[in-house]
Amino acid sequence: MIESNTPLLRALRERRSIRKFTDEPVRREEILTILEAGRWAPSGLNNQPWRFLVITADDPRREKLAECTKYAHVVRQSAALICVTLQKDAMYSAMKDHQGAGACIQNMLLAAHDLGLGAVWLGQIINDQEAALSAADIPSDEQELQAVIALGRPAQDGSSSRKDLSDLMLEEF
Repeated sequence: MIESNTPLLRALRERRSIRKFTDEPVRREEILTILEAGRWAPSGLNNQPWRFLVITADDPRREKLAECTKYAHVVRQSAALICVTLQKDAMYSAMKDHQGAGACIQNMLLAAHDLGLGAVWLGQIINDQEAALSAADIPSDEQELQAVIALGRPAQDGSSSRKDLSDLMLEEF
């Protein structure tokens, strides 16, 4: 394996899910930069079906969303939440569009990391689509919630481990 210390490959190795945040706010420009990173994710036929809703700490919908997940403490501590949805009438292939949403979310997590922010992909919240969409005032007939990204200034160091690459290979090449 080639050892590379390029900024991109370093960010891929160093990005961690952060679930504890300080009280310091996140600037609007930082959130826009994160959204812009998501906007540039690949999508099938370049349909870009994702849509974003930003919910800040002073928005009453934050508490309503907290009630929709077992990670309520993360939602309540965050400086901002980004709801990532797929616009149903912009979708053309469920699998490809869901994959694109995942790429979009990963781009945003990497952008948050690059800006020195902490972020975590909250996926459990989508287990009750109707409740989460209702809490965020997002029309369920138009949008499908993919995740909520909680972000803020990190109040913890993240940690992670990975399986050996050989354990992930279906066969040697």
